[in-house]
Amino acid sequence: MKFLALTLGFHTDPGIPVDQRFREIVRSAVVAEELGFDGFAFGERHERPFLSSSPTVVLSHIAAKTSTIRLFTAVTTLALLDPVRAFEDYSTLDHLSGGRLELIIGKGNGTAQAELFHVTEADQWDRNRESYELFRRLWREDRVTWEGRFRPSLADAEVLPRPFQQPIRVWHGSATSRESVDLAASYGDPLFSANVSNPVEPYAELVAYYRERWEHHGHDPKDAVVGAGTAGYYSAPKSQDAIETYRPIFDARLKFFAARGLDPVFHSLEDAIERSSILVGSPQQIIDKVHRYHDRLGHEVLHISAEADGLPEARHRASLELFQAEIAPVLRAEIPSRPLGGLT
Repeated sequence: MKFLALTLGFHTDPGIPVDQRFREIVRSAVVAEELGFDGFAFGERHERPFLSSSPTVVLSHIAAKTSTIRLFTAVTTLALLDPVRAFEDYSTLDHLSGGRLELIIGKGNGTAQAELFHVTEADQWDRNRESYELFRRLWREDRVTWEGRFRPSLADAEVLPRPFQQPIRVWHGSATSRESVDLAASYGDPLFSANVSNPVEPYAELVAYYRERWEHHGHDPKDAVVGAGTAGYYSAPKSQDAIETYRPIFDARLKFFAARGLDPVFHSLEDAIERSSILVGSPQQIIDKVHRYHDRLGHEVLHISAEADGLPEARHRASLELFQAEIAPVLRAEIPSRPLGGLT
């Protein structure tokens, strides 16, 4: 199994200046590389409480501070972006990172999409598909002639710079949408299941649908690749210590939901540990839980939170060190995974 450290760039503490928050995000990527994570993933959102509206800029800075860790977007909202401009930005980042870039694309979510980009529920899927079709061609072809619905046509267009990786691997991120799954399967691309907000059942159903559509499109079943997220992480040698340390973080999350009028699926930390993808407990408990989820999803890449989420930084780092010392080696040995980068 491969492991990504992920952040969506939350900024919920008004006492922390924005520039400091960005430095924290960059530092978490450097720590992830130091500790041996395979990748670092940074999200894209365009509204409060996120600072992740410009992932190419942030990942370029991280590329300059690191040397080996692969750099993921989680996700690139192609439905909102001009695919030509997105290609130019990501091709440039691909060079600056020495070919360490991997994209996870998706339609995005949130009310800001309609307000800022005039992308609505009625057209977001069509925009996502069309943007990806053009983006994919631009990455593979030196000159492109193309016509679509949502941007001006291209006639024998050359778009520069030509990328470092030929081609790049693009994952399709999905929470519950079959549209993303259909798009991924049709092109033979990997799927990354959000696996965060609900019990495992709807995600397992979606992954099963992906594998079904994968075969429908004539791809070899053994070539399908699936990644999955988690709803939180904290480990300590003793389970009870892990639970009590993480409880204030989970309770703060419940208050965050309540302040926005949202009804959480899991109303207590114990319920979340039992029924959600959250990884809180002793190393062996976390190993066992990842195996239970793997039995349902068959995933070979897993992301966990890169940041402290309110924990003292030293304690968070100790938990990440414990993950790499006692959890990751077991899961790497017991759950086979293919190299990151390139095509399956």
